[in-house]
Amino acid sequence: MWDPALPDVDFSHRCEIYSEMNRVMASLHKINIAEVGLSDYGRPGNYYERQINRWIQQYRASETEKIADMNWLIKWLPNNTPSEDGRVSLVHGDFRLDNMLFHPKKSQVLALVDWELSTLGHPFADLAYQCMQLRMASNSALQGLDGIDREALGIPSEQDYVSQYCKRVGINGITDWNFYLAFSAFRFAAILQGVKKRALDGNASNDKAYKMGEMVAPLAKMAIGLVN
Repeated sequence: MWDPALPDVDFSHRCEIYSEMNRVMASLHKINIAEVGLSDYGRPGNYYERQINRWIQQYRASETEKIADMNWLIKWLPNNTPSEDGRVSLVHGDFRLDNMLFHPKKSQVLALVDWELSTLGHPFADLAYQCMQLRMASNSALQGLDGIDREALGIPSEQDYVSQYCKRVGINGITDWNFYLAFSAFRFAAILQGVKKRALDGNASNDKAYKMGEMVAPLAKMAIGLVN
C-alpha cells in the first residue's frame, strides 16, 4: 500500500493497520541487539550528532541551489541536539507504510523491507520519521495526511499514535519531540536532494524523481516551523 490515507481500506481496518505498524515499530525497537548478534551494527556515540554530520555532508555534495532554510538548519541542528539518553536500538531508517508487506486478508504486517538505511541508533528517529512524513501534503510526490480528517477515516492522530508507541515500549512520553521531527524533515530533505541531483545528472530521469526533488525546500520550511 502506498497512500497513507488508505482509500481502498474500510474504516475499521485503517485503524487496525496503523495499530499494526505501531506494534511492528515498537517490537523492532525492543529487540535485544546483543542477543541477535547486532552489537556492532552501528558506531558508538550520539546518533543524532553522527546523522546530522553525515546528512550535512551528503546535502552539500548534492546541492544544486542555495536554499536559505537548509542553511539555517545546518547551523541550528548541531547546536540543539538533545543530550544522550542511553537509548540504543535497531533503527530501520525508512519506516513507512510502503516498506511493509501486509497479509492480503488481514491487517497484519508479514515483513518490513528496504533496510539499506538501517543501523544502531536512537529509536525515536523511526517514530519521528514516520510522523514527519504523515505531516506532508496529501497531493505531494510522496503522499502525506496534511489537511485530511484522520478521525473521519479511522486513522489515529499523531498524538495518539505517539502515545500508543510509548505505551508499547514502556515510557511515559517523549521530550524534544519537535527536534526529532525537524531532524527527520532535514534528513529527508537531504535524501531527496540527492535524488534531485541524480535526476539532473541523468541517473534518475523519471518524472517522480524531479517531483521528489522539489520537496526539499518545503521540508526545510516545515522543519524550521517546528523549532523556530
